Amino acid sequence: MADISHTEGIGRPISWVGPYFLLAGAMTIVLTDAIAGTALSMARLDMMGSTHASPDEFAKLDYGYTAAKLLAFALTPWLAGAFGLYRCVMVAGLVMTAACYGASYVLDLNILYVLRLLQGSSGGVLLVGAQALLFRVFPLRQQPLVQSIYAIGSVVAPATIAPYMQGWLLDSVDWSLIFLSSVPFGIAGIGMLALSPQAHAVDSPKVRLDAQGIVLIGVAAFAISFVLNQGNRWDWLNDRTIVLAIAIGVGALAIQVARQLYDPASATIFNFSVFKNPNFCFGIVASLAAGFALLGSSFVIPSFAVSVLKMTPTAAGSLLLPSTVMFIGSLFLTAFLIQKLKLPGIITVPLGILGLMLAMWLLSGSSPGSGIPDMTPAILIRGLALGFLFLSITLVTLMSLDKTLLLFGVALFSIGRQLGGLAGISFLQTFIEDQTARNRVILASHIFPGRGEVAARISSVGNLLSHHGMEAAVANKTAISLIGKQVMLQSTTIAFNSAFLAITLFFFIAAPCLILWKIILGRALGAK
Repeated sequence: MADISHTEGIGRPISWVGPYFLLAGAMTIVLTDAIAGTALSMARLDMMGSTHASPDEFAKLDYGYTAAKLLAFALTPWLAGAFGLYRCVMVAGLVMTAACYGASYVLDLNILYVLRLLQGSSGGVLLVGAQALLFRVFPLRQQPLVQSIYAIGSVVAPATIAPYMQGWLLDSVDWSLIFLSSVPFGIAGIGMLALSPQAHAVDSPKVRLDAQGIVLIGVAAFAISFVLNQGNRWDWLNDRTIVLAIAIGVGALAIQVARQLYDPASATIFNFSVFKNPNFCFGIVASLAAGFALLGSSFVIPSFAVSVLKMTPTAAGSLLLPSTVMFIGSLFLTAFLIQKLKLPGIITVPLGILGLMLAMWLLSGSSPGSGIPDMTPAILIRGLALGFLFLSITLVTLMSLDKTLLLFGVALFSIGRQLGGLAGISFLQTFIEDQTARNRVILASHIFPGRGEVAARISSVGNLLSHHGMEAAVANKTAISLIGKQVMLQSTTIAFNSAFLAITLFFFIAAPCLILWKIILGRALGAK
């Protein structure tokens, strides 16, 4: 796949198999982040029970991990310039593997919090560093296929494979095995990366350390992560802590951006030169929408399965598993269209958007009686659409960047996708809870004892319970309780269906905005 006679930066013969080890190692090592990053979504209640943590105490593991990852995204260009990109990836892999191993045996919440910070920071370096290595070692003409293979570990695994594996471990063994299961991937990835001399030879431009910028971005990352993770629990702007966190986060980020705009020599965390590239400007906006779609749908589908369909974690995970084949298939199909047929990189983005809209619209008709066969067609369409969407956006955004700006571009692209996903999950959580409460009030207003249909229903259920040996008075109370549970179930079902429809409407609005943004960028480039 890659040039087998030489690699940029060295003029001596090298092993022809080295690039293949790099590709396999990069895909494998980011699986550790895929597992660690999604672990708490499935194992939350089990871990809270084992660590005896309150919701507020346990929440630190969530937003601490996310904040550390966002900060690591921003710092990777400096780390690569100071210590070498290959060394950074190798050290991050070692730290991630060790942190996951430690987390599988630790029950002390404070130690677990430190390990989650290490997982987040090392995961951020891995995602940016591994992808940048692939762009530097492989020629541009091979990037569609290379990035599609890499996406199996960085995008497909956390969206489809990890939920099933984690659900099975929870049901069959223990939550600690979730973290432990990532250790073999870390060891294998490190071993394969060590066999790639091309990765050793990749150099990175030196970036001056900006201590003030690190502090400002760190404060912004923790404040924004806290708001997006906990805002729903504390009723958003009705809570003073959330308001204060928003002010601190936005203020710190604004100060850092202002420092770089007005005095670029004094601040080096970001390199805004990447925004001179119109493809990057388009892609960074599209990455927000893609992150919303990926993480938002990955949250709402298993939540519906557990909350409404009463599935076990294993069954909920298996709901997304069939889409793995479609996801990977559309990644490779997109790579073929771009690499072999020389079609524009943006060619499959409309297919991805339309596919996601169709999948979410189909899911919006689900009911408490729906099963895996009923939901599978929509899940398969979702997998197909995500493959079309993510690879095209990645290639459009990053392929045309100069190598001196590549790390900054990959870092900002990763930040955009992560923030889009966090915003999607936060919005859907709030939307579902608000809709559930509203639906319950509306449905309950039509159910009162004096209404004929309600009285008949209570009588029918009560008689059925009495025929099975329950005393008449108790049967009547139980019938009323069961009807109340049915009201709650229907309220929740309608709320989830509205959430599926909301994702469809999001893209109905976002798609024209992306097209308009692309036209504006094209005209701006033409004017120059």
